[in-house]
Amino acid sequence: MNVFAFTVTVVFVTASGALAPGPTFFANITEGAKSGAKSGLAFSVGHTILEFTLVMLLAVTLRTVSNQSLIKLIVGVAGGAALLGFGFFQIRQGATLKQGVQKKENIPSRNPLLLGLIFTGLNPYFIIWWLTAGMPLIENALAIASFAGVFIMYASRVWMDYTWLTSTAYLAKRGTYLTGRKGYKMFMITFGLILVFFGLYFLLAALS
Repeated sequence: MNVFAFTVTVVFVTASGALAPGPTFFANITEGAKSGAKSGLAFSVGHTILEFTLVMLLAVTLRTVSNQSLIKLIVGVAGGAALLGFGFFQIRQGATLKQGVQKKENIPSRNPLLLGLIFTGLNPYFIIWWLTAGMPLIENALAIASFAGVFIMYASRVWMDYTWLTSTAYLAKRGTYLTGRKGYKMFMITFGLILVFFGLYFLLAALS
């Protein structure tokens, strides 16, 4: 896989995680309704600090064992199966998404950067995603250009967090919410189907 094809793959595979409603998203909306786009930007920075640290730790770990065929098989199968699971879950979530935004009570701080760290670190979906579905991406990044490839991979996806969280915080300030709208639901379902496609791709690549 060349760098361009890999970058496109990263964008499509990781977009669903960036755009899906979850703890970070809803906390961002809650604070965004008060502070607008600057709150979303601070949320994104907090999220990036924790996520980039996790990605680099996984890359360092995988770098030491990725030359073993059994490890490659495990990573490919686990990642592919996880993408299938996340894809079907997202399709179901998109189909049943209700109008409106859930309010988060007892938010521990008004500091959006700290909230980005807290809600990212306490989100089990985020941790499990990188430990399963995200691992083949890290492995491919290392194979393409070692740790430079990991930086390319991460840069290919992190801009979506900044765009999405900042824009939805801005819209929340203006009283506009995307969750539950027909177009957003179809968007979620479409990316769920894309995850299923890449899940099958990673599974077949690992088993071939």
